[in-house]
Order: sequence, then structure tokens, then C-alpha cells
Amino acid sequence: MKSLQLQAVMIDLDGTMVDTIGDFEVALNRALTDLQVPPASRALIERSIGKGSEHLIRTVLAHQLAQAGVPGDAREVEALFNPVWTRYEHHYLDINGEFSEVFPGVMEGLAQLKAMGLPLACLTNKPLSFTQPLMAAKGLAPYFAQVFGGDSFERKKPDPLPLLKTCEALQSSPARTLMVGDSSNDAQAANAAGCPVVLMTYGYNHGEPIRNTPARAWLDSMTQLGDLLQG
Repeated sequence: MKSLQLQAVMIDLDGTMVDTIGDFEVALNRALTDLQVPPASRALIERSIGKGSEHLIRTVLAHQLAQAGVPGDAREVEALFNPVWTRYEHHYLDINGEFSEVFPGVMEGLAQLKAMGLPLACLTNKPLSFTQPLMAAKGLAPYFAQVFGGDSFERKKPDPLPLLKTCEALQSSPARTLMVGDSSNDAQAANAAGCPVVLMTYGYNHGEPIRNTPARAWLDSMTQLGDLLQG
């Protein structure tokens, strides 16, 4: 990896730096309850994370309506989407970070990257209004020169656009900007953008083994990233 002569690093948030499944579960199920929709299982929510809050809500709504014997067709899902989104946003901002924890090794890994002089950007599909308070609360914000959310650009990962725009902001070339993520979304976006990608093994990958997704490396801790880049 050292041979790439990296100029910068982009890092995903949910499932890569912070274990946020608890926040998702509490906020979404409170929103569903407000609309008299049965609460969703943690397993369903975890499988549905990664493509943005809109995708999460629509996927869970369709599943929960079907489970309740209500045809979860697109019209019914869309009829409920805005009311659920409004309540979800309310509840998420209310509990943001309360049911989440920074993964072991993340703070140490970020300190190593900072010591190497690499500019860092957080690039997540999470709305920016959720992302910035969470990063501040968990002590992550000081490490990052740039922070972009799922609503920062016209499209989200796995589209390559957010990565390319982030490279522009970092003034780095895609081929020399590493993407660190936890899912096939991150890998697909990186490949399309021409960025090398490293994947963490402990995150959320739609219920699929992350080692089945091609990457430069699969790491069990972000503390291994510094060694990989210097090796």
C-alpha cells in the first residue's frame, strides 16, 4: 500500500468508525410506533443500513407492512414515507449517539493517520445533520479536514460521485486517495471512482460476509491501517 504514495484518506462512518445500530434501532422503531407500524428487528435494520436513510426507511416499511398483512407495495410505502421520515428525524436527533459506541481501535487508528500527515475526510451516506453532532459527541471531528453526508451531493454511495467530489475537496487524485469502509457500497463506489479501498470486517454489509467483496485488504481493527500503509 505504501507504493501508492497516498495523498489522503476517506473514511465511512456507520459500521466503520462507530457502531450505530442501536441508534438506528431506537429512532426508527420509535418512528414506526408513532405511525402504528410494528417495530422492526435489529437484524432487518442492520441488513438495510448503508444506502442512506431513505433506503432504510423504505426497505423496513415494505417489510413491516408485509409482516402485518398489509400489502407493502410502492404506493403504501410512499404514503407512509414522509410521516415516518419526519418522526425518524425527530427521534434520531433526540438520541443521536446515545445508543452507539466508537469501535475499538478507531481513535488509535485515526491518531496514526494524522501523525502520518494524511488529510482525512469522513464520507458517509448518513444525513449531515445526523453526522456532524455524532462525530462531535464521539470525539471524531478534530481528525477530519472534511465531512460529507448522504445529502452533501446529488447522489450517494455506491455511486462514485461522492468519492470524486471528496477527492476534489481534499485536492487529491482518486488513484492516491484511499477509501476505508465496511460494505460493498464503499467498495463499489471506490472501484467506480478509481480509488483503492480497504474494508473493515466488523461492520454492516447487508448480511453478507465482507471478505467476499474485493478490496486491497480486510482489517479487523483500524490500528492495522497505519501498519498497512507504512509496510
